[in-house]
Amino acid sequence: MSIIDKHKILETNATLLLIFSFIVVTIGGLVQITPLFYLENTIEKVEGMRPYTPLELAGRDIYIREGCYVCHSQMIRPMRDEVERYGHYSLAAESMYDHPHQWGSKRTGPDLARLGGRYSDEWHVDHLRNPQAVVPESVMPKYGFLEEKRIDGRYIGDLLAANAMVGVPYSQQMIDNAERDFRVQVNPDGDYDGLLERYGEDINVRNFDGQPGVSEMDALVAYLQMLGTLVDFSTFTPDASR
Repeated sequence: MSIIDKHKILETNATLLLIFSFIVVTIGGLVQITPLFYLENTIEKVEGMRPYTPLELAGRDIYIREGCYVCHSQMIRPMRDEVERYGHYSLAAESMYDHPHQWGSKRTGPDLARLGGRYSDEWHVDHLRNPQAVVPESVMPKYGFLEEKRIDGRYIGDLLAANAMVGVPYSQQMIDNAERDFRVQVNPDGDYDGLLERYGEDINVRNFDGQPGVSEMDALVAYLQMLGTLVDFSTFTPDASR
């Protein structure tokens, strides 16, 4: 009996097909899952990574609410054309505090994983107001209304607490001072020493949209300006054991 004839037995017997399919899936699953039990951590620890500040976290929620992830990914693949265009390939650690992650499934616009610091705040505000005025061929809709929408930050502590419940290392001190840190990040003349003490020195503290108060534009630009800026890739050496 040939191999093809033997395979016909599986194709014509639903019970045998189900049993052998289960065996194959089980073996494949064990091959992928078993090694994870022997790793202390599935995500390589990278110096510089920190949780989002309250303002950045609010901006991230706006980014998700407006569907920015539908057209923009935040994952640079380790391929030459990607790295030359966007920068160092994305690390798992860079998404360790994202719930959900923003890797994306398609790109209508460019990848944003290394966007932070590439353009000025004014560029971002102009781009969000009228994308076609900055990039004529853009099909991105206008988001100028974000400047008019103010955020009071009264519930930002609850947002941090919710993220802490799923593993983001927000301390109780960070949660208790969330509303204060939220407001002070857009006030370069304010007392923001506590913000820097809690989140580190690498924090953008400035009035992002140039208008009084805290707007959704401030929050979104603050989030965009930190993307890809936390890891110093000039000194980063990947763990060869991963």
